[in-house]
Amino acid sequence: MKQFGLSFASWFEQYTFILIPGSLVMGWFLSDHLLPYVSSIPYLFGYITLVMALGCGIGHLRAVMRYPLPVILTLLLAHAAAPLLAYGLGTLVFGTHSEYTTGLVLFAIIPLGVSSVLWVGSSGGSVPFILSVVVLDTLLSPLVVPALMELYFGTASLTWDMTGLVIDLLQMVVLPTVVGVVLYELSKGRAKAWSAPIAQPLSKIAFMLVVMLNAAAIAPHAAGMRQEMVIIVPIVIVLICICYGLGYYGAFSLPNRTREMQVTLTYASGMRNISLGMVLATAYFSPKASVPVVLSIMFQQPAATIIHSLIRKFKQVPNSPLKEEMDETVS
Repeated sequence: MKQFGLSFASWFEQYTFILIPGSLVMGWFLSDHLLPYVSSIPYLFGYITLVMALGCGIGHLRAVMRYPLPVILTLLLAHAAAPLLAYGLGTLVFGTHSEYTTGLVLFAIIPLGVSSVLWVGSSGGSVPFILSVVVLDTLLSPLVVPALMELYFGTASLTWDMTGLVIDLLQMVVLPTVVGVVLYELSKGRAKAWSAPIAQPLSKIAFMLVVMLNAAAIAPHAAGMRQEMVIIVPIVIVLICICYGLGYYGAFSLPNRTREMQVTLTYASGMRNISLGMVLATAYFSPKASVPVVLSIMFQQPAATIIHSLIRKFKQVPNSPLKEEMDETVS
């Protein structure tokens, strides 16, 4: 059973770029059958977040904060530069008050993606750093997401429940993250390895279910948007490429830039927590605003695959002090 669980999780990670878009398509076509289960999404997502946080302890966060520049740069690229470019791109193509523009900006401001940890690890980046930054960004999301949405669109142009959004983020994201970190500390880092054979494969299945159920939720509203998809799809692809590019080229501003930090920043800036974005989009925004977020899941993972193949051609350079210190923290 143990070997099967770990093998399944490994297989899932290898074929994520196929399985996740496939789940989206299944949810789309099985919408009528899945709609009654949409209310379970927050619980599924909370479980996914808990499993992610089991791999991060206070020591990881402390080590990251000793080198604040990469952390600050990552958050600025992901939540300052990317939303600004998303807003400009959406305004240029759809107009300032378009719901599609709202969706593009929402994609840019949602927390960093948990799946970036997998890609950073397989591409030679700093796994402890990206995991710690993902956890930190996740904890900040109840402040960051509502504040930036109000900054760009104001309360007059958006009819949404900000208090409800903050409460949902606290329940779905912050509480499971805190519980995961506490379990890591209480078990001295052994909780993740001990629970992995069961927790990891279940979290992968939960991820697929979140994608399917969110797709099912917007499918009834998307039937009349087929003609607009011809424009929306290329714009979403462009935005995803912009986000990856911000991380890659933004790393050049780091003093003593290293390959592992450039790899890490590329994925950190490029990958978003799409499952959370889909939950927020379908719960608090119009179906049109949800479309860019939902579509992005079809292209984020394939784009990561392309980035991975390109990174493999890069020349190796020495590790940074941050990576060495965090590796010592893990060991």
